[in-house]
Amino acid sequence: MDIPVQYQEKALAFARLLEIMDELREKCPWDRKQTLQSLRNLTIEETYELTEAILDEDLDGIKEEIGDLMLHMVFYAKIADEKKAFDIGDALNDVCNKLIKRHPHIYGDVKVENEEDVKRNWEKLKLASGKKTVLGGVPNALPAMVKAYRMQEKTAKVGFEWENTEQVWEKVKEEMEEFEETLREDMPLEKKEEE
Repeated sequence: MDIPVQYQEKALAFARLLEIMDELREKCPWDRKQTLQSLRNLTIEETYELTEAILDEDLDGIKEEIGDLMLHMVFYAKIADEKKAFDIGDALNDVCNKLIKRHPHIYGDVKVENEEDVKRNWEKLKLASGKKTVLGGVPNALPAMVKAYRMQEKTAKVGFEWENTEQVWEKVKEEMEEFEETLREDMPLEKKEEE
């Protein structure tokens, strides 16, 4: 594939990063020693640094932190490549394929009216692609408050959003009654687990 002119400089910068990573992994004792696990906390720290720069609307800081995170992504891919698992090209092609599949309103024939239609369709496609529940995409490793927020955000998209506490308790009671019904009627284990 020929690289379009408008992307050539960016592609060269990315190739430069890949080349530097190869050299560091080969020649630097610290870089050579790193593992997927040893980089994890550093990646989390870099992510928070990016978040802080975003909150501060510090565009120079955002640029720097994007670079740092890009380095981490290349580092993880390099380690995976050494393990013969995948390389950066595989990861990039996977995300490109996912984006095309999850945007059928751009790359297919699905019609959407607004952002909410796009979000609803995105969640449906995620479920169709193997996610078992709406909450399946919420990482367990998130900090508790962030995880709770993301869970609330996702459940609201499928109708679990109320205006007051009484409505929430009504829904909890309704769900408990449905679960108790599965127990009384000795329904299959799958139905009990679903409830």
